[in-house]
Order: sequence, then structure tokens, then C-alpha cells
Amino acid sequence: MTRVLVALVSGLIFGTGLAVSQMINPAKVLGFLDLFGDWDPTLAFVMLGAVPVAAIGYRLARARDMPLCAPTFAGPNQTKIDGRLISGSVFFGIGWGLVGYCPGPAIASVGLGNPSTVLFIAAMLVGMLGFVAFQRLSTRRMQQA
Repeated sequence: MTRVLVALVSGLIFGTGLAVSQMINPAKVLGFLDLFGDWDPTLAFVMLGAVPVAAIGYRLARARDMPLCAPTFAGPNQTKIDGRLISGSVFFGIGWGLVGYCPGPAIASVGLGNPSTVLFIAAMLVGMLGFVAFQRLSTRRMQQA
């Protein structure tokens, strides 16, 4: 039950931060990403505020022997930079730049009732399912070869 409450409170804080910073507004995000046009630098202040908060959080977490809501700390399974990481980053960036949404802000803004947000989330889920299917098919083909 504690994990559920911590997850709920964390999600509410995260969603509130996205709303207050206007990261749920695709026009605001696209304005920030338009470096050579009508650039809107305000989201840079959001990042400048988030980095120290995250650094303090990581520092506090490192001082603990174990996490509050899990038996052990979990880190990334893979630490090398490879083609999958680079291509995934490129596709993520292209999608964010084209639409002005990434997964977190899109989910946080679903409550606004914007049909394009619902369409984005549906397309994102189809893409995720498609990737899982492609990965399974690739693994099967490699095992058969």
C-alpha cells in the first residue's frame, strides 16, 4: 500500500509540475524547440530548476542503504551507447519536435480533453506494441537461424 501511495503522490507532483511549467502545452514545447525561429526560452528555466532538485534527490538516495519502497536500488541494465539507444533517441526527438508531446506531458494533459492528445497517446501505444511485436519477431528469427 505504501508503494501505491508514494507512486500516486509522485505522479501528482510530477503532473502538477508539468502543468505549471506548461510542458503539457505543445505550442510552448515547440516554441522552445524552435531555436532558429520564434524561440521561447522559458522551458530552459524549468530544466535549470529541475537539475538541482534531481541532484539533491540522487544525493539523498545514495546516502541510504536501501530505497523506501523497494528491496534494492535498481539501475540501468545496459550502460553502453549503441545503435538501439541512438535510434530510439532520434525517433523520440523527432516525435517530440513534430508534435510537441512526449509521453509524460501527453498523459498529464489527457484530462484537458484535447482530441489530438488522445490521438497521440493512441499512436504512442500502437508504436510501443509494434516495437514489442517487432522485437519478438526478430528474436525468433535469430533463434531459428
